[in-house]
Amino acid sequence: MAMTKSASTMHHCAESTHCPFAVDATACMGNIRLFAGLPLEAKHELISNARRSTHPNGSILVREGDPIESILILRSGRIKTFHIDATGEEHVLDVLHEGQAIWHGMFLKDHSYHYSVACLSKVELCSIHRTDFEAMIASHPDVAMGLIRMIETELDDAEEKITMLSIRDPKQRLAEYLLHRDARCIGSEIMLKLDDIARSIGLRPETVSRNFSSLEQEGYVTRLGRGRLKVVDREGLKSISMLSD
Repeated sequence: MAMTKSASTMHHCAESTHCPFAVDATACMGNIRLFAGLPLEAKHELISNARRSTHPNGSILVREGDPIESILILRSGRIKTFHIDATGEEHVLDVLHEGQAIWHGMFLKDHSYHYSVACLSKVELCSIHRTDFEAMIASHPDVAMGLIRMIETELDDAEEKITMLSIRDPKQRLAEYLLHRDARCIGSEIMLKLDDIARSIGLRPETVSRNFSSLEQEGYVTRLGRGRLKVVDREGLKSISMLSD
C-alpha cells in the first residue's frame, strides 16, 4: 500500500510503555467494532505485531486500487476517505478521527481499496497486517460468528448513511449526521471541524456553518472549541430529523 514504512516512522507497538497512546496492552483497539468481540488473548496476539507510523497533514495514506495489506487504526488526528470521479471531482465518503479504523474491503476477494485515504491533520496510525488478523481468526474460530454480526452492523450503518445523504433539507441532514456521529464517538464530544462535516455530508461549509449556528441557538448543540462539538439535546435533534420515529 501507499504508506511509507521507513525506520524513522514505523516501529512495533508491543512495548505499551513506549506507546504515548496506550492505557493498557490493547488500548488502540478498545473502542473499535472490528475488535470488540475478540478475547483478550487474541488482542494481545495482534498488538504484539502491530506497528506505529506518523504522517503529516495532506499526505496520502492509500490510493484507490492499492492492495489492502493492513488494518489502519487512527491513534490521533483526522483522515478522510474519498473518491475522484472521471471528471476529476473529489467526493468525500467519510471523515474519521482517533479511535476509528480503516479496514473495509479487507475480506473481499481482490483485497483492494475502492477509495483513497488522506490526512486532514498530522496523523498517528497503528497498523495490523491483514495476514496477522487472518491467522488470528484461524487460531480462534470462535470469533468468526462475532465478526459476521459486526459486518452486518457495518452494512446497516452504510445503509443509514445513504439514507441520510438523500435528505434534501440541509438542516435536517446536518441534524441526522450529528446524531449519527454522536452515537459513534468516543466520549461525549464530536471531534470534527465544520469543514470536515461539510465534506462528509455533501454540503458547502457556509451552509453547514449557518445551520449549525441555528441548531446552537435553539439549544441542540454547542461548540466547545476549534474542532470540538457536543450534542446537548438528542431528542431535540431527533425532532427535526426526517429519520426520527
